[in-house]
Amino acid sequence: MSKNNLAPSNMKHYLFLVALLGFFVACEKSIDPFMISTNSIGQLTDSTKIKELKSIFINDSLSRHIGGDEFTGTMNTISVYEKTSGNLLLELDPDYSLDSLSTIRTVRIMDSRFKNKDGINRLSSFGYINSKYQISSIQNTLRNLIISVDEINAYFTISKSELPEEIRYDINSEIEAISIPENAKIKDFYITWY
Repeated sequence: MSKNNLAPSNMKHYLFLVALLGFFVACEKSIDPFMISTNSIGQLTDSTKIKELKSIFINDSLSRHIGGDEFTGTMNTISVYEKTSGNLLLELDPDYSLDSLSTIRTVRIMDSRFKNKDGINRLSSFGYINSKYQISSIQNTLRNLIISVDEINAYFTISKSELPEEIRYDINSEIEAISIPENAKIKDFYITWY
């Protein structure tokens, strides 16, 4: 075979490889670090192990509070801080204390940049959440209401100071969604993975 016959064949081979590489690069989606879905928050997923957190939050700082007394049943909360601003982004509670192979059970959303596809974030009002999702349950506690939305694995707390005075102080009353003002502000936003 002459040298001229090999050149077009090699060129086709290289063009095919370049096209294939371009296809894979085009198909790869960049993950929004602030997007909340049912099973993920940015690169953090419901199957992420504690030992993987340093690589996921490589550009952020992790702080781990270890409870002194395991009898209390307190979790070892891991706080994620943004390195550049020092802002608290997330608080993570693992399934099992002091276990690097444990996965995350609960994520407390601390930064308002985290939001889901419908724009729900920690600054959302009860009315906006109620307009987007079916409320699964409302628990009446001493100081807060706990609003569960099973569809998105989330629950929200609302301070009872946001409620009308006639229902604010009775912890035994069953509070329905219609009794909560639409403009009631969310106090806390949690994602729970089971």
